[in-house]
Amino acid sequence: MSGLWYNGAATLEEKKSKSIIHPFAVKSYNGLTINPYQGCGHRCAYCYATYEWSPEFYDKIYAKSNAPEVLDGQLAAWKSNTIDPVMVASATDAYQPAELRYGLTRKCVQVLQKYNVPYYVFTKSAIIEHDLELHRQYRHNCFIVWSVTTCNEKIRRVVEPGTPPASKIFETIKKFIDAGVCCGVNVDPIMPLVTDTDEELDAVVKSCKLAGLQHVIGAMLRLRTDIWERMKLALRMLEIPGGVEKYKQIYNFGEPLDAKYVAADEKYSDKVIDDLERRIKSCGMSCDFPDYMGSRRMDRSHLGQTTLQNFLM
Repeated sequence: MSGLWYNGAATLEEKKSKSIIHPFAVKSYNGLTINPYQGCGHRCAYCYATYEWSPEFYDKIYAKSNAPEVLDGQLAAWKSNTIDPVMVASATDAYQPAELRYGLTRKCVQVLQKYNVPYYVFTKSAIIEHDLELHRQYRHNCFIVWSVTTCNEKIRRVVEPGTPPASKIFETIKKFIDAGVCCGVNVDPIMPLVTDTDEELDAVVKSCKLAGLQHVIGAMLRLRTDIWERMKLALRMLEIPGGVEKYKQIYNFGEPLDAKYVAADEKYSDKVIDDLERRIKSCGMSCDFPDYMGSRRMDRSHLGQTTLQNFLM
């Protein structure tokens, strides 16, 4: 099935955007987001960002080449004197391999820092290590979160073949923590029969502890029509006995799956999350993320004094 494993490198193309910063809401979180790229080369079988709006999500990556300039213009014209934290990025990984070529995330982060905007970075990448010093100098106004699903290389190569090994991610996390940057890990999604075993959860939590993390959370996989088609294939490739039928029981659905999203059985899900949180707490870590970044007063004192081009140099 296209998009689950490599059929050659993704195609990279540039495009122009009219706006970059947008309102963003998920569950109880309300804030802002920027996405310097559209599409992602990580090819995660469980990806929530793949859908009808982006059928070539895995195979064609669009770099929004004017993103830093557009973001600068939007922030310069911001109507309020304060601004909520910005999520970098909500729909694709801002530090996917395309960043090595275009550097758009780095430039956008520089613009956010220029205006004293607090930000969160969510990534599955180790490429962010290239920007360690950039984030370190802003460490009291940013929070870096890595999504880690498994420490098992056999599983990773099937369900998220474009991501780096967990060992490399945790090496990167430790460097950020040693530099004083506030970091967290989101064990998400936890996949029934694949990454919800005692062995799997222990490996991830212990790796978090060894890296020096204080903040770890997790969430169960949700299914959607396209996600289910990819997960069916992943279950077969991983040779999970009766995996497809067991998923139908755990998620209580029959074929075809036509619901927008389907959650795992509440009892099943609660047990897995409770087990994860027990492990996190037993290692002296917190089952939450710090809530220290609220709205910030924007800094416009530099307007008219320097050009964006000079600022980004």
